Amino acid sequence: MVEIPNGSGLQQLLTVMNTLRSPGGCPWDAQQDHKSLLEYLLEESHELVEAVQTGDRDDLREELGDVLLQVVFHSRIAQEHATDPFDIDEVASHTAAKLIQRHPHVFGDAQADTASDVEAIWHEQKKVEKERKSLLDGIPRTLPALMLGTKVLKRTKQLQVPIPGKELKDKIANLAVSEETVGDLLFAITALSRELKIDPEQALRTSISKYEEDVRRAETTN
Repeated sequence: MVEIPNGSGLQQLLTVMNTLRSPGGCPWDAQQDHKSLLEYLLEESHELVEAVQTGDRDDLREELGDVLLQVVFHSRIAQEHATDPFDIDEVASHTAAKLIQRHPHVFGDAQADTASDVEAIWHEQKKVEKERKSLLDGIPRTLPALMLGTKVLKRTKQLQVPIPGKELKDKIANLAVSEETVGDLLFAITALSRELKIDPEQALRTSISKYEEDVRRAETTN
């Protein structure tokens, strides 16, 4: 029987994971790789979102732990890489350095009086760090269409590029005065798409792509 030494909860978790992945540990855990764990990362992330939305503190504590487990698991697998290994400590150090660099208004001389100012600094720092040429660069294409559209619009709001179907949006804006109304409209559109045998997810992605083309065109001319 393996004994877990005393220490912080985080250190105990790291020790448990190291034991599971080491010879004589768990065959299932030893068999996993980054790709095989993706379904669990997605599932645990959604469960964490649900815990936040319900406000259940016990669930929140548990689901945060489950997401943390995924980070620890991936980091332990990365530690075993033959040519480019890294561990959880390097992941944490890299993240700390990134936070410092992206908060020059806290750790440097930059000025940011509002949340909007902070957001602008954050995106500018990311653009410089990653040598991004467009505001759209770095947005994961695997996001669900609604989340992708929201992310794209938020990232490009300063360009004021008209969205496809702007006239329809303006008409609906007079009706959609609450979250419930917007939800009903989205559900009605989903139902209509089903009747027309149109995939609403793909339809939205097509509209987002048209908008992104206009954004890149506007970035080139500005």
